[in-house]
Amino acid sequence: MLAVTLLSGLLLVWSAIADLVIGETLYTSRNLLLTVLLIVGWRRYRASSWNQAADEIGLVRLSRGLRWGAGAFVVIGAALTIGVLLADRVTPIATLLADERAARFADDLLFVTLVRIPLGTAVFEEVAFRGVLLAAGFRVLSTWRAVTVSSLVFGLWHIPPTMVALWINGVSATSLEGLSTIVGAVIVTTIAGYGFAWLRVASGSLLAPILAHCATNSLALIAAVYVQDLA
Repeated sequence: MLAVTLLSGLLLVWSAIADLVIGETLYTSRNLLLTVLLIVGWRRYRASSWNQAADEIGLVRLSRGLRWGAGAFVVIGAALTIGVLLADRVTPIATLLADERAARFADDLLFVTLVRIPLGTAVFEEVAFRGVLLAAGFRVLSTWRAVTVSSLVFGLWHIPPTMVALWINGVSATSLEGLSTIVGAVIVTTIAGYGFAWLRVASGSLLAPILAHCATNSLALIAAVYVQDLA
């Protein structure tokens, strides 16, 4: 459990530093570097060979992962399309898509959706949570408990970026609205963590949750930009 606890703590500390101190500086580059360090670190300290390390953190069965991930991508895309179509008639959906961060990324939408999110967010976070942290959990916990731990840490990981999002949207993180938004974000991302972990376990490949994560973030941003352009 020492490795699980230490890695969980380091990830949460890094989330606070990255979002509240460093900000957007070298976002994609630094996260790619951290991704490499996580993989190398797992190989160096927890596995006897590169093949074993790759298998434990899900960097195998790529064709199977592609199939599962593509299916998840289609499902998520369809759900977001329905959300966009209903945005002008369902207030909660419109509110959800009214994130001011969409305006910040609108001018660089192609780069953000095809590079920043896939490489800087999805690959890094999936290697960290459904790769290394989940693999560490599997060594000392049952599958269900390992998935639960990684998902809860993933939910808590989103507290600092949610605080930043509140600030961008002009809402105090300590207000009732701000606190309820933070709690809601933790719950939603914890549930998403369970979904990504299920894809990882079911497919045997990290590629499946990476594609699902890309769909969730990139397509949601595109949907938000589209809805705001229509407003």
